[in-house]
Amino acid sequence: MRRRTHTCGQLRSADAGKQVILQGWVARARDHGGLLFFDLRDRYGKTQIVIRPEDDEALYKKASGFHGEWVLSIEGDVKPRPDGMVNREMDTGEIEVHARSIDVLNRCPALPFNIEEEEIHASEELRLRYRYLELRRPEMQEIFALRHRVCNVAREHFTERDFSEIETPFMVKSTPEGARDYLVPSRVHPGKFYALPQSPQIYKQLLMIAGFDRYFQIVRCFRDEDLRRDRQPEFTQIDVELSFPDREMIFELTEGLFTKIFKASWDVDLPQNFPRYTYADVVATYGSDKPDLRFGMPMVDVTEHLRETDLRFVKGAIEKGGVALGICVKGEAGRSRKQIAEFEAVAKDVGLGGILPVKITEEGAQGILTQHLPAESLERLLKLMEAEVGDLLLLAFGPREATQKGLGALRLHLGSELNLINERDVSIFWVTEFPLFEKDPETGDITSSHHPFTGFFDEDRALLDSDPFAVRSHAYDLVVNGSEVLSGSIRISDPDVQAKVLSLLGIEKEEAERRFGFLMEALKYGAPPMGGFAVGLDRVIMILTNKSIRDVIAFPKTLLAMSLMDGCPSEVDEKLLKDLHVKTILPEEKK
Repeated sequence: MRRRTHTCGQLRSADAGKQVILQGWVARARDHGGLLFFDLRDRYGKTQIVIRPEDDEALYKKASGFHGEWVLSIEGDVKPRPDGMVNREMDTGEIEVHARSIDVLNRCPALPFNIEEEEIHASEELRLRYRYLELRRPEMQEIFALRHRVCNVAREHFTERDFSEIETPFMVKSTPEGARDYLVPSRVHPGKFYALPQSPQIYKQLLMIAGFDRYFQIVRCFRDEDLRRDRQPEFTQIDVELSFPDREMIFELTEGLFTKIFKASWDVDLPQNFPRYTYADVVATYGSDKPDLRFGMPMVDVTEHLRETDLRFVKGAIEKGGVALGICVKGEAGRSRKQIAEFEAVAKDVGLGGILPVKITEEGAQGILTQHLPAESLERLLKLMEAEVGDLLLLAFGPREATQKGLGALRLHLGSELNLINERDVSIFWVTEFPLFEKDPETGDITSSHHPFTGFFDEDRALLDSDPFAVRSHAYDLVVNGSEVLSGSIRISDPDVQAKVLSLLGIEKEEAERRFGFLMEALKYGAPPMGGFAVGLDRVIMILTNKSIRDVIAFPKTLLAMSLMDGCPSEVDEKLLKDLHVKTILPEEKK
């Protein structure tokens, strides 16, 4: 096989008259009755190939049998397209290649779906089964070209700032502090296991203790957790740690990175300094610690304004210590009773007991609440919510945390339902001052809001014993368009403080030694102050392409953590299990 001289996206009008060799896949063959056209495609683009029977009848007959996705090597002459036939939508649209000879390098049977369609209508299951075919599509290849560019931007950004790219191990000690670990049995040490890392957290702290000062890595991580739209069991993060930092240093470093990423990807100039909000503020205003701020509709606390209502279900909720919160949906007072009932159904789906709608019309406020609230209280409520004629108020009531979360979810639904979100807008901001601890929703036990190595405000130290849930951590998240794309913190570098935090988490000395002993010992040997973060690379590419997480990972898993293409997870040979000293115990329904 002769080497190609050009790619299928390379030739231009200046190349007319050249004799070239192109290699690629057949796309869109057209027989125009005595004139055969087809596009030859590779990852760089497409070139139109022309075969005329008067030039070579045998070649014309041979080419008439070509089908989509056959792999060809074509030698031919570059010629300008005839007047009126230039295709401005193709980079190579000013030229065509008149074939002299064609070698068939491989054939292809009928495809399970048409990869040349602008939008594939095949099921996701079928596309994942034949993932290698879907990845041939130019749209998919553009996603991974973008991913590559973003990785290069990150590498250049950190290298220019004196960071060293250092690999951390994939076979590590199991130190579960979040999701379940994926375990790897050891053949050499029967009954013992390695774990695949949920993150390089402990190892990057050890690198700082070792004196490397500035580390980064584009690294795979693994978590055995229930999946959702933006999660995969294995994922990639841009992992960063540095010594002797303060928060401003880390924010400046990060803002520079994301400014470059959005400039290179969308040609968008981000603000020099990203806005900052405390965790308490964003949760109180938007019901989420990662709200989408490409549209407004903040929540307003109207508890005091509804205390005088005689609606029993509202009054009772407030008297039990609950709250009343509302959002103002601009210009939607004309919604029908049926449409508002649909909003109420969504409210119940997201955990709210219900909502009270109030329409603001030319005739005044309308709704059941207006008949059960003193006029002065209603007037103050409308003023507080900045309600105008034509607006629709949606009020919710109940326990504070559940009502904030539920109304925040309803707000997000309305933002999508009412087309309030421009996909090319960028909402990017920091969330700071997370609580150091939170309650486990199932057991009520104290757990880490981020991870057990997160530092906290010195002025809150006294609260560790008296009110640990009030301690503010030095954790920070970066939120882009409603997704958390970065999470990090200033770490604990004092071994005694670290032991205290582990103790509050119910991890006593012996267990701490068993799980984190090597880190606890390392902290005693002159550990510097340290801090860092991890960027969820997959989520960043999701945002930049407006795709799902499965679209931006080359070979993803389904929501059941399965690969339909290669059939994993799968059973393995009993001999291999025996070599690993492992016996499987299936649940009853699987036996």
